[in-house]
Amino acid sequence: MKAPSAVIVLIVCLSAATPLLASSAVGDVVGKLTVGYQGWFGAKGDNSPHNSWIHWPHNSDHPYKDHTNFEIYPDTREYTHTYQTGYANLGNGQPAKLFSSWDKQTVDTHFKWMKEDNIDTAALQRFASSVKRDPIAQKSLNGVADNVRAAAEAHDRKFYIMWDISGWNNFATEIIEDYDNNIKRLVSSKAYAHQNGKPVVCIWGFGFNGRPQDTKGAIALIEHFKQQGLYVAGGVQTQWRTDTTAWKDVYTKLDMLQPWTVGRYGNIKGAEDYKKTLEADHNTLKQHNIDYQPVLFAGSSWSNSHPASKRNENPRVHGDFMWRQFVNVRELDIPSCYVAMFDEYDEGTAIAKAAENKSMIPTDQWFLTMDADGVAVSADFYLRLAGDGNRMMQKQIPLTQTHPTKHYP
Repeated sequence: MKAPSAVIVLIVCLSAATPLLASSAVGDVVGKLTVGYQGWFGAKGDNSPHNSWIHWPHNSDHPYKDHTNFEIYPDTREYTHTYQTGYANLGNGQPAKLFSSWDKQTVDTHFKWMKEDNIDTAALQRFASSVKRDPIAQKSLNGVADNVRAAAEAHDRKFYIMWDISGWNNFATEIIEDYDNNIKRLVSSKAYAHQNGKPVVCIWGFGFNGRPQDTKGAIALIEHFKQQGLYVAGGVQTQWRTDTTAWKDVYTKLDMLQPWTVGRYGNIKGAEDYKKTLEADHNTLKQHNIDYQPVLFAGSSWSNSHPASKRNENPRVHGDFMWRQFVNVRELDIPSCYVAMFDEYDEGTAIAKAAENKSMIPTDQWFLTMDADGVAVSADFYLRLAGDGNRMMQKQIPLTQTHPTKHYP
């Protein structure tokens, strides 16, 4: 019975009578497709400051059967540097190896794929555990950021920094320190994303349960960055529009909102139903001249890291699920979107090249393969699908209810 009062608060705080305004002009995020880029994978022998396995296994020990932290096995055929795991050989007889984000060629390959498949911009993630709590991790993180800058410059892509405040109680001051000490040097790159003539930064985690609740600090951080001439985006909780807490005053300070949707729906019907939320969000933000960046995802699953969860929990349906989300964006004339994520092999949202079938995964460990829904697709299918979705969003190809992307090129 709380919904009516929430709507009243929304009308008072975000006056529904205000005439609709246009989004910002096309820049490096508005009118573009952005992907989240983790860049957090490490391997023993990669010569990084950590020089250990990161994210692939449950801890710094090497990955092997039942000691696995990721859901989708990557297609490693284009990497020049890969590292031997403890898994059995792949189904095709090749050794089971994985890549490291520390290697320049890894990141360069990823940005080459972005260029080939019409992905405009990458948002590089930064976390408290790496930024403030572990100097060695910070060196690794900064090294990957340098790789991203070089790769974006080489392949004419754009990138920007996105801090995740999960578990980060002092985020308001420490993000400023991180920007001044580590990030400001990146902004001079020709590949650093700008919007409305301003460098773009993003802070993710505003308004979520279980995240820091320092709303005053959040406002101070946003205002500080704006005073520095930055364009500030925010990753916010899905129900931001009806939020009656102090977070409602944070949302209106942002230049762009990016409401999180992974796990909020998990099938085509859910995506269709979410269109009503997209429309209401878009209209509300236009009333306040705040840009909108809806989050789209290919599917999700994390049973290897959370064994109690279901395998292939939110199926990709050989691209139909993600395409329905692109159709929503196009039908509502929303000019921008954010795909979560490019390389999130951990939670099964990655659109980067992945194992097509059992011949490309270890024989002794289950992984989600791209043919899991009964239709064989190529390793790069979701990259190509995202590129076609971007073209449709930008009105370069017609709106179609079914995707035009071939399962194999």
